Amino acid sequence: MALNKKFSALTLTFASTLLLAACGGNDTDTTEASSEVVSSEVATGLQDGTYTLVEKNFDENGWKVNFTIEVANGEITTSDFDYVNEAGEKKSESDDYQAMMAEKTGVGPQDFIPELNGQLVETQDPSSVEVVSGATSSSEGFVKYAEELVAAAEAGNTDTIEIDN
Repeated sequence: MALNKKFSALTLTFASTLLLAACGGNDTDTTEASSEVVSSEVATGLQDGTYTLVEKNFDENGWKVNFTIEVANGEITTSDFDYVNEAGEKKSESDDYQAMMAEKTGVGPQDFIPELNGQLVETQDPSSVEVVSGATSSSEGFVKYAEELVAAAEAGNTDTIEIDN
């Protein structure tokens, strides 16, 4: 009797697994289509202009974010995200910082900053920008700030956004 119950339970589990697998579909086409629609909706709602975001304070390493996007014909045409120090030097142009970070993480600002800027212009959607491996924190900050700039562009608000970091 106990063997019969185990066999019934096993059969029921197997049948349920088959049923769920058969009912599941490949939704990749739907996901891709909806992503395209979202990107298109973001781009068409943008008002032309230059939108800027700056951090007010320098971080513990002496850098703060300066981020500008330009919108023309409802599309992001340029993205200029970078960090600057008190002397106004850009992190993406610092060979010393590049060498130090690349040694620790395998990627430096000369690698990830142009990558992030390029992805935003290409996708037109901050949520579609992929994290650059080795620069996770910077990538996440980029996406967060890009979302704020896109919101400003949707509203047509060209006032500089100041982040009290």
